Amino acid sequence: MKLKNINIKERMAHYNVNGLSIALYEEGQISGTENYGLLEVNSDRKVNDNSIFNACSISKFLAGMIAIKLLEEGHLDLDENVNERLVTWKVPENEFTNNKKVTLRNLLSHQSGIKDPEGSFLELNSDRGFPSMVELLEGKSHYCKVPIKVQFEPESEFHYSDAGYCIIQQLIEDVTKKQFYQLVNEFIFEPLGMQNSQLNTPMTEFVRDTFSCGHNKNGELVDGKYPIYPYPAASGLWTSSLDLAELVIELMNAVKGESKLGISESLAKEMITPQRGKRWTGLGVFLEGFEKELEITSLGWGIGFQCMMVARPHLEKGAVIMTNAELGVHQLEGIIGEIYKSLLS
Repeated sequence: MKLKNINIKERMAHYNVNGLSIALYEEGQISGTENYGLLEVNSDRKVNDNSIFNACSISKFLAGMIAIKLLEEGHLDLDENVNERLVTWKVPENEFTNNKKVTLRNLLSHQSGIKDPEGSFLELNSDRGFPSMVELLEGKSHYCKVPIKVQFEPESEFHYSDAGYCIIQQLIEDVTKKQFYQLVNEFIFEPLGMQNSQLNTPMTEFVRDTFSCGHNKNGELVDGKYPIYPYPAASGLWTSSLDLAELVIELMNAVKGESKLGISESLAKEMITPQRGKRWTGLGVFLEGFEKELEITSLGWGIGFQCMMVARPHLEKGAVIMTNAELGVHQLEGIIGEIYKSLLS
Protein backbone atom coordinates (compact mmCIF):
# COMPACT_ATOMS: atom_id res chain seq x y z
CA MET A 1 0.00 0.00 0.00
CA LYS A 2 1.28 3.47 -0.93
CA LEU A 3 -0.18 6.96 -0.70
CA LYS A 4 -1.03 8.23 -4.17
CA ASN A 5 -2.63 11.36 -5.59
CA ILE A 6 -3.18 13.10 -2.27
CA ASN A 7 -1.62 16.21 -0.74
CA ILE A 8 -1.73 15.30 2.95
CA LYS A 9 -0.75 18.71 4.29
CA GLU A 10 -3.36 20.46 2.18
CA ARG A 11 -6.07 18.00 3.28
CA MET A 12 -5.05 18.42 6.93
CA ALA A 13 -5.47 22.17 6.59
CA HIS A 14 -8.85 21.65 4.90
CA TYR A 15 -10.13 19.51 7.77
CA ASN A 16 -8.38 21.43 10.60
CA VAL A 17 -6.35 18.35 11.55
CA ASN A 18 -3.30 19.20 13.66
CA GLY A 19 -1.57 15.82 13.77
CA LEU A 20 -1.57 12.64 11.70
CA SER A 21 0.41 9.40 11.81
CA ILE A 22 0.26 6.56 9.28
CA ALA A 23 1.93 3.15 9.39
CA LEU A 24 1.88 0.90 6.30
CA TYR A 25 2.56 -2.83 6.26
CA GLU A 26 3.09 -5.46 3.59
CA GLU A 27 4.20 -9.10 3.61
CA GLY A 28 4.35 -9.38 7.37
CA GLN A 29 6.38 -6.26 8.12
CA ILE A 30 6.25 -2.48 8.32
CA SER A 31 6.77 -1.02 4.86
CA GLY A 32 6.68 2.68 5.71
CA THR A 33 5.53 5.46 8.02
CA GLU A 34 4.23 8.96 7.39
CA ASN A 35 3.99 11.58 10.15
CA TYR A 36 2.62 15.09 9.83
CA GLY A 37 1.83 18.09 11.98
CA LEU A 38 1.68 18.65 15.72
CA LEU A 39 0.62 16.73 18.80
CA GLU A 40 -0.80 19.94 20.27
CA VAL A 41 -2.00 23.02 18.42
CA ASN A 42 0.27 26.08 18.72
CA SER A 43 3.10 23.99 20.17
CA ASP A 44 6.43 22.75 18.84
CA ARG A 45 5.64 19.08 19.57
CA LYS A 46 5.82 17.34 16.20
CA VAL A 47 4.26 13.98 15.36
CA ASN A 48 6.82 11.19 14.94
CA ASP A 49 6.99 7.39 14.94
CA ASN A 50 6.76 7.28 18.75
CA SER A 51 3.76 9.60 19.05
CA ILE A 52 0.91 8.16 21.12
CA PHE A 53 -2.74 8.73 20.18
CA ASN A 54 -6.01 7.69 21.79
CA ALA A 55 -7.13 4.64 19.80
CA CYS A 56 -10.67 4.84 21.24
CA SER A 57 -12.74 1.83 20.08
CA ILE A 58 -9.82 0.17 18.32
CA SER A 59 -9.28 -1.02 21.89
CA LYS A 60 -11.91 -3.67 21.04
CA PHE A 61 -9.53 -5.19 18.47
CA LEU A 62 -6.90 -5.43 21.22
CA ALA A 63 -9.51 -6.99 23.54
CA GLY A 64 -10.31 -9.50 20.81
CA MET A 65 -6.64 -10.43 20.51
CA ILE A 66 -6.17 -10.98 24.26
CA ALA A 67 -9.40 -13.01 24.35
CA ILE A 68 -8.13 -15.20 21.50
CA LYS A 69 -4.81 -15.66 23.31
CA LEU A 70 -6.62 -16.72 26.50
CA LEU A 71 -8.86 -19.05 24.48
CA GLU A 72 -5.70 -20.66 23.11
CA GLU A 73 -4.45 -21.19 26.66
CA GLY A 74 -7.72 -22.71 27.84
CA HIS A 75 -8.74 -19.91 30.19
CA LEU A 76 -11.89 -19.12 28.18
CA ASP A 77 -14.45 -20.92 26.05
CA LEU A 78 -15.92 -19.26 22.99
CA ASP A 79 -19.38 -20.83 23.16
CA GLU A 80 -19.92 -21.42 26.86
CA ASN A 81 -22.41 -19.40 28.93
CA VAL A 82 -20.16 -16.61 30.27
CA ASN A 83 -21.91 -16.86 33.65
CA GLU A 84 -20.14 -20.20 34.13
CA ARG A 85 -16.85 -18.33 34.58
CA LEU A 86 -17.92 -14.85 35.70
CA VAL A 87 -17.47 -14.48 39.46
CA THR A 88 -17.78 -10.87 40.65
CA TRP A 89 -20.75 -10.04 38.41
CA LYS A 90 -23.07 -12.16 36.29
CA VAL A 91 -25.29 -11.44 33.29
CA PRO A 92 -28.82 -11.15 34.78
CA GLU A 93 -31.10 -13.98 33.68
CA ASN A 94 -34.40 -12.88 32.10
CA GLU A 95 -36.90 -13.90 29.44
CA PHE A 96 -34.35 -13.23 26.67
CA THR A 97 -31.82 -15.71 28.10
CA ASN A 98 -34.24 -18.63 28.53
CA ASN A 99 -33.38 -20.29 25.22
CA LYS A 100 -29.90 -18.92 24.55
CA LYS A 101 -27.23 -17.82 26.98
CA VAL A 102 -24.69 -15.06 26.40
CA THR A 103 -21.34 -16.39 25.18
CA LEU A 104 -17.93 -14.86 24.59
CA ARG A 105 -18.54 -15.26 20.85
CA ASN A 106 -21.72 -13.18 21.21
CA LEU A 107 -19.93 -10.45 23.16
CA LEU A 108 -16.96 -10.21 20.79
CA SER A 109 -19.27 -9.95 17.75
CA HIS A 110 -21.80 -7.53 19.34
CA GLN A 111 -24.57 -10.13 19.24
CA SER A 112 -25.17 -10.71 22.95
CA GLY A 113 -28.58 -9.02 23.00
CA ILE A 114 -27.11 -6.21 25.12
CA LYS A 115 -27.68 -2.63 24.02
CA ASP A 116 -25.83 0.28 25.61
CA PRO A 117 -28.08 2.57 27.66
CA GLU A 118 -28.59 5.99 26.11
CA GLY A 119 -26.04 8.56 27.25
CA SER A 120 -23.72 5.94 28.72
CA PHE A 121 -19.98 5.29 28.41
CA LEU A 122 -18.74 8.87 28.47
CA GLU A 123 -15.18 10.07 28.94
CA LEU A 124 -13.63 10.24 32.41
CA ASN A 125 -14.89 12.92 34.77
CA SER A 126 -11.93 13.37 37.13
CA ASP A 127 -14.20 14.71 39.88
CA ARG A 128 -16.13 11.41 39.86
CA GLY A 129 -13.11 9.15 39.47
CA PHE A 130 -12.78 5.63 38.07
CA PRO A 131 -15.65 3.24 38.71
CA SER A 132 -14.99 -0.45 39.21
CA MET A 133 -16.20 -2.60 36.33
CA VAL A 134 -18.84 -4.12 38.64
CA GLU A 135 -20.15 -0.65 39.57
CA LEU A 136 -20.36 0.20 35.90
CA LEU A 137 -22.20 -3.00 34.97
CA GLU A 138 -24.58 -2.64 37.91
CA GLY A 139 -25.53 0.88 36.78
CA LYS A 140 -24.00 2.49 39.87
CA SER A 141 -21.67 4.96 38.17
CA HIS A 142 -21.78 8.27 36.33
CA TYR A 143 -20.78 6.43 33.15
CA CYS A 144 -23.69 3.99 33.09
CA LYS A 145 -26.64 4.83 35.30
CA VAL A 146 -28.81 1.79 34.67
CA PRO A 147 -27.89 -1.89 35.14
CA ILE A 148 -26.65 -3.75 32.06
CA LYS A 149 -29.03 -6.49 30.98
CA VAL A 150 -29.92 -8.59 27.95
CA GLN A 151 -32.65 -6.85 25.92
CA PHE A 152 -32.89 -9.22 22.93
CA GLU A 153 -32.34 -12.93 22.56
CA PRO A 154 -28.61 -13.53 21.98
CA GLU A 155 -27.68 -13.79 18.27
CA SER A 156 -31.05 -12.38 17.17
CA GLU A 157 -29.77 -8.83 16.54
CA PHE A 158 -26.54 -6.85 16.14
CA HIS A 159 -26.00 -3.94 18.56
CA TYR A 160 -22.57 -2.34 18.82
CA SER A 161 -21.87 -2.41 22.53
CA ASP A 162 -19.28 -0.95 24.89
CA ALA A 163 -21.06 -2.78 27.71
CA GLY A 164 -20.36 -6.09 26.01
CA TYR A 165 -16.64 -5.39 26.10
CA CYS A 166 -16.86 -4.36 29.74
CA ILE A 167 -18.27 -7.84 30.39
CA ILE A 168 -15.38 -9.36 28.41
CA GLN A 169 -12.94 -7.42 30.58
CA GLN A 170 -14.63 -8.60 33.77
CA LEU A 171 -14.68 -12.19 32.48
CA ILE A 172 -10.97 -12.07 31.70
CA GLU A 173 -10.13 -10.60 35.10
CA ASP A 174 -12.29 -13.16 36.91
CA VAL A 175 -10.77 -16.21 35.22
CA THR A 176 -7.14 -15.04 35.43
CA LYS A 177 -7.36 -13.19 38.76
CA LYS A 178 -5.26 -10.41 37.21
CA GLN A 179 -6.12 -6.90 36.08
CA PHE A 180 -6.85 -6.50 32.38
CA TYR A 181 -3.99 -4.10 31.71
CA GLN A 182 -1.51 -6.47 33.41
CA LEU A 183 -2.57 -9.34 31.15
CA VAL A 184 -2.31 -7.17 28.03
CA ASN A 185 1.16 -6.05 29.06
CA GLU A 186 2.24 -9.65 29.68
CA PHE A 187 0.63 -11.38 26.71
CA ILE A 188 0.53 -8.66 24.02
CA PHE A 189 2.58 -5.50 24.55
CA GLU A 190 5.80 -7.05 25.84
CA PRO A 191 6.06 -10.00 23.40
CA LEU A 192 5.32 -7.73 20.42
CA GLY A 193 7.61 -4.92 21.61
CA MET A 194 4.73 -2.43 21.80
CA GLN A 195 6.62 0.02 24.03
CA ASN A 196 4.44 3.01 23.14
CA SER A 197 1.18 1.35 24.16
CA GLN A 198 -0.67 1.34 27.45
CA LEU A 199 -4.13 0.97 28.97
CA ASN A 200 -3.92 2.12 32.58
CA THR A 201 -2.79 5.61 31.64
CA PRO A 202 -2.33 7.77 34.75
CA MET A 203 -2.68 11.52 34.34
CA THR A 204 0.99 11.96 35.21
CA GLU A 205 1.93 10.11 32.00
CA PHE A 206 0.49 12.88 29.88
CA VAL A 207 3.38 15.20 30.74
CA ARG A 208 5.48 13.06 28.37
CA ASP A 209 6.18 14.68 25.02
CA THR A 210 5.01 11.58 23.16
CA PHE A 211 1.29 11.90 24.03
CA SER A 212 -1.04 13.71 21.65
CA CYS A 213 -3.75 16.08 22.82
CA GLY A 214 -7.25 15.83 21.42
CA HIS A 215 -8.74 18.52 19.16
CA ASN A 216 -12.24 19.33 17.91
CA LYS A 217 -13.39 19.82 14.32
CA ASN A 218 -12.15 23.43 14.42
CA GLY A 219 -8.66 22.31 15.39
CA GLU A 220 -9.01 23.58 18.96
CA LEU A 221 -7.93 21.68 22.08
CA VAL A 222 -10.69 19.70 23.78
CA ASP A 223 -11.38 20.20 27.47
CA GLY A 224 -8.76 18.48 29.57
CA LYS A 225 -6.57 17.86 26.49
CA TYR A 226 -6.36 14.08 27.07
CA PRO A 227 -9.79 12.35 27.18
CA ILE A 228 -9.69 9.07 29.11
CA TYR A 229 -12.36 6.37 29.05
CA PRO A 230 -12.52 4.36 32.30
CA TYR A 231 -13.31 1.03 30.64
CA PRO A 232 -10.07 -0.20 29.04
CA ALA A 233 -11.26 -3.16 26.94
CA ALA A 234 -13.83 -1.00 25.16
CA SER A 235 -11.95 2.28 24.72
CA GLY A 236 -8.84 2.52 26.89
CA LEU A 237 -5.94 2.03 24.47
CA TRP A 238 -3.33 4.74 23.92
CA THR A 239 -0.85 3.70 21.25
CA SER A 240 1.26 4.73 18.26
CA SER A 241 0.46 3.87 14.66
CA LEU A 242 3.59 1.70 14.54
CA ASP A 243 2.66 -0.27 17.65
CA LEU A 244 -0.87 -0.80 16.41
CA ALA A 245 0.51 -1.96 13.06
CA GLU A 246 2.57 -4.59 14.92
CA LEU A 247 -0.64 -5.93 16.47
CA VAL A 248 -2.31 -6.15 13.05
CA ILE A 249 0.74 -7.88 11.59
CA GLU A 250 0.57 -10.41 14.43
CA LEU A 251 -3.02 -11.27 13.48
CA MET A 252 -2.13 -11.58 9.80
CA ASN A 253 0.88 -13.77 10.65
CA ALA A 254 -1.28 -15.92 12.93
CA VAL A 255 -3.66 -16.49 10.01
CA LYS A 256 -0.64 -17.97 8.18
CA GLY A 257 0.32 -20.11 11.18
CA GLU A 258 3.26 -17.85 12.09
CA SER A 259 2.09 -16.23 15.35
CA LYS A 260 4.65 -14.79 17.77
CA LEU A 261 2.09 -15.05 20.57
CA GLY A 262 1.28 -18.72 20.10
CA ILE A 263 -2.18 -18.14 18.58
CA SER A 264 -3.23 -21.04 16.38
CA GLU A 265 -4.04 -20.61 12.72
CA SER A 266 -7.56 -21.95 13.32
CA LEU A 267 -8.40 -19.43 16.05
CA ALA A 268 -6.90 -16.55 14.07
CA LYS A 269 -9.04 -17.52 11.09
CA GLU A 270 -12.10 -17.74 13.34
CA MET A 271 -11.46 -14.15 14.44
CA ILE A 272 -11.81 -12.93 10.84
CA THR A 273 -14.75 -15.18 9.95
CA PRO A 274 -18.34 -13.81 9.80
CA GLN A 275 -20.13 -14.69 13.01
CA ARG A 276 -23.60 -16.19 13.31
CA GLY A 277 -24.75 -15.14 9.86
CA LYS A 278 -23.66 -11.49 10.20
CA ARG A 279 -21.20 -11.12 7.32
CA TRP A 280 -19.80 -7.80 8.58
CA THR A 281 -18.67 -8.83 12.06
CA GLY A 282 -15.86 -11.09 13.21
CA LEU A 283 -14.46 -11.43 16.74
CA GLY A 284 -13.29 -7.96 17.76
CA VAL A 285 -13.05 -6.76 14.15
CA PHE A 286 -15.36 -5.85 11.27
CA LEU A 287 -15.32 -7.46 7.86
CA GLU A 288 -15.86 -6.48 4.23
CA GLY A 289 -15.55 -8.64 1.13
CA PHE A 290 -14.79 -12.32 0.77
CA GLU A 291 -11.89 -14.74 0.33
CA LYS A 292 -8.83 -13.05 -1.23
CA GLU A 293 -10.54 -9.65 -1.14
CA LEU A 294 -11.43 -9.92 2.56
CA GLU A 295 -10.79 -6.66 4.41
CA ILE A 296 -10.76 -6.36 8.19
CA THR A 297 -11.22 -3.02 9.92
CA SER A 298 -11.45 -1.43 13.34
CA LEU A 299 -12.47 2.20 13.80
CA GLY A 300 -11.83 4.54 16.70
CA TRP A 301 -13.81 7.71 17.30
CA GLY A 302 -13.83 9.60 20.57
CA ILE A 303 -13.51 13.09 21.95
CA GLY A 304 -10.60 14.73 20.14
CA PHE A 305 -9.45 11.69 18.14
CA GLN A 306 -10.29 9.54 15.12
CA CYS A 307 -8.38 6.57 13.75
CA MET A 308 -8.67 3.48 11.59
CA MET A 309 -7.00 0.11 11.21
CA VAL A 310 -7.45 -1.70 7.90
CA ALA A 311 -5.88 -4.93 6.70
CA ARG A 312 -6.23 -7.35 3.83
CA PRO A 313 -4.88 -10.52 5.43
CA HIS A 314 -4.81 -12.68 2.32
CA LEU A 315 -2.98 -9.97 0.37
CA GLU A 316 -0.80 -9.27 3.42
CA LYS A 317 -1.11 -5.52 3.40
CA GLY A 318 -2.82 -2.73 5.27
CA ALA A 319 -2.51 0.54 7.16
CA VAL A 320 -3.07 2.27 10.49
CA ILE A 321 -4.20 5.90 10.29
CA MET A 322 -4.35 7.96 13.50
CA THR A 323 -5.38 11.60 13.94
CA ASN A 324 -5.77 13.93 16.90
CA ALA A 325 -8.94 15.44 15.46
CA GLU A 326 -12.62 14.69 15.92
CA LEU A 327 -14.26 15.84 12.68
CA GLY A 328 -17.85 15.04 13.62
CA VAL A 329 -18.32 12.81 10.56
CA HIS A 330 -17.64 9.11 9.94
CA GLN A 331 -13.99 8.32 9.36
CA LEU A 332 -14.57 7.48 5.70
CA GLU A 333 -16.18 10.87 5.12
CA GLY A 334 -13.15 12.85 6.33
CA ILE A 335 -9.38 12.84 5.91
CA ILE A 336 -9.07 9.21 7.01
CA GLY A 337 -11.43 8.20 4.22
CA GLU A 338 -9.41 10.18 1.68
CA ILE A 339 -6.19 8.49 2.80
CA TYR A 340 -7.87 5.07 2.75
CA LYS A 341 -9.08 5.63 -0.82
CA SER A 342 -5.65 6.89 -1.86
CA LEU A 343 -4.03 3.72 -0.56
CA LEU A 344 -6.48 1.56 -2.50
CA SER A 345 -6.35 3.53 -5.77
